[in-house]
Amino acid sequence: MSGSLLLVGFIILVALVFDFINGFHDAANSIATVVSTRVLSPMQAVAWAAFFNFVAAFGFGVNVARTVGKGVVEAAVVDHWVILAGLTGAIVWDLITWYYGIPTSSSHALIGGFAGAAVVKAGFGSLIPSGLGKIIVFMIVAPLLGLALGFSFMVSVFWIFRRARPSRVDWLFRRLQLVSAAAYSLGHGTNDAQKTMGIIAILLFSAGHLGSDFYVPIWVILAAHAAISLGTLAGGWRIVRTMGMRITKLRPVGGFCAEGAAALMLIGTAVGGIPVSTTHTITGSIVGIGATQRLSAVRWGVAGRILWAWILTIPLSALLAALTWLILPR
Repeated sequence: MSGSLLLVGFIILVALVFDFINGFHDAANSIATVVSTRVLSPMQAVAWAAFFNFVAAFGFGVNVARTVGKGVVEAAVVDHWVILAGLTGAIVWDLITWYYGIPTSSSHALIGGFAGAAVVKAGFGSLIPSGLGKIIVFMIVAPLLGLALGFSFMVSVFWIFRRARPSRVDWLFRRLQLVSAAAYSLGHGTNDAQKTMGIIAILLFSAGHLGSDFYVPIWVILAAHAAISLGTLAGGWRIVRTMGMRITKLRPVGGFCAEGAAALMLIGTAVGGIPVSTTHTITGSIVGIGATQRLSAVRWGVAGRILWAWILTIPLSALLAALTWLILPR
């Protein structure tokens, strides 16, 4: 029994390490726009984002955690080794893409890793098609909706402030961007931290520590939000440059619209229990902002490389997790 408890504790620690890396990797999502527009310094921005990533623990429920915990892999297949292999595959993929400055989805890496470990153990019948289908649909829908909302927000702002002096608009949106950055960090925290909560909760449930009903304990909620907040505080500067400067040039008004559009998407999907990629969502919003100027304002070569990384994330993290499961000393 003590050995089993020790293994559970170790896997929870690995899950929280993944959550930290998620925050570290995805810090770019939370701060890139507010840093690139020079509204906040990098250190001010990560502190701002980390605070609201943690505050998100207290407002939006755990519907995404339930989807990840019980909506991707059949509960009967899940054991310690499937979870450990899935987390390892996701961590390795996150570190590879962080090293090359590629803003991929930590969420999809986790889901791909979880699914890949389950498939190598029990075959494709171990997957839940409805849950995975929802995730794959929103893998496409999230960036497109982010693009459409970002574009619409920017056009609306242009029309509302069409007679205002540019200097006045810039002054106003430098202040409003603090609000939009906070809202985006709330959305990021509630969506991404819940994925780790779901993994820890299904681990506890499969090990018999939650009784007969699946739920997310309060200590898991607080631990997941603390880990992702600390990761955000560490900051992933390589990806900040890609997100905030290489896709398109942003001004405070554009940063506000991109963050506002992405925040609306993330909070809405979190309440609905849909685990979407925060990376895909904010990238789509930034592209939508660039497209309001002219299509050439978007660096499509950079966007294309990001798209390929998105496509490869689930299969490659699944492969890494499958290889991990095969070599684990079960």
